[in-house]
Amino acid sequence: MILVVTPNPAIDRTIILPRLMPGSIHRAEQVLVAAGGKGLNVVRAIKSLGGTSLSLGFAGGHSGRLLADLARNDGLNASWTRVDSETRTCTLLISQGGVATVVNEPGMPVSKSDWEQLQAEVRKYISAASLVCVCGSLPPGSSDEDLRALLNILVETGKPVWVDTSGSALDTAIACPGICIKVNSDEISTVLGVKIKDASSAKRALSMLVERGVTASVITLGAGGALLATSDGRWHAQAPVVSVVSTVGSGDSFLGGLVNALDGGKGWPEALRDAAAAGTANALSIGGGRFTSQEFNNIRDQVQIRTW
Repeated sequence: MILVVTPNPAIDRTIILPRLMPGSIHRAEQVLVAAGGKGLNVVRAIKSLGGTSLSLGFAGGHSGRLLADLARNDGLNASWTRVDSETRTCTLLISQGGVATVVNEPGMPVSKSDWEQLQAEVRKYISAASLVCVCGSLPPGSSDEDLRALLNILVETGKPVWVDTSGSALDTAIACPGICIKVNSDEISTVLGVKIKDASSAKRALSMLVERGVTASVITLGAGGALLATSDGRWHAQAPVVSVVSTVGSGDSFLGGLVNALDGGKGWPEALRDAAAAGTANALSIGGGRFTSQEFNNIRDQVQIRTW
């Protein structure tokens, strides 16, 4: 079982528009309301791939009850740490060509005691997990120390821990020995202070992460593929070109594909292949992690893996 911790989940409201024109009245073509946040997209991708996972995170107020209902309706296993404030809603406007305009609310304020309750939930379920992910931003009221304490609990179990976050939270994760990192080029550029725009610059960034003691690191480059560096080797995955409906959630589906493959006993190159296939399959429809096994398998057969 894969344990996925999502401190700042959301209700994702995705709206499909023929075009987006600021200052105009729009009529939606399609609306999807789902349990969201990076971690929920990860567990949805794991489910799409036939894996087993459990999501932990904060949920508050009426919106928190809706979040729990939406996750349950999607068949996602979850245990929520209840807080007094309201779970946020994020609005995603998808216009022609899959162009996404995303409005992320800051999230529900949480306290030190809320974090202690979440840590207790992690201790409750960690023994049943073979691998752990910590995904997304931190809600208001959180500190880097709250995240550091959570990561220390996870690393001390000796189980693989993957982190997908940004900003100061990413800085905290990188400084924690034994952590694995999955990031996109913008997220890691900000933390390392170097511009990452292609495979060559991504390789230099991955070498910097190796020097910092990160156990395994992945940088995704969108159409430029994804690069992985571990103590066992270094690989570059390139997925085929597809007709994009929406790329929202593709990075999360990538991580879901990666950890599901590792949990199933696959080696690094094949896990990277699964990750690239899942991330690309996600772009064929709206909503994070909502792809079919046929879409995944068709793309997986076309993913190219090479060493570097």
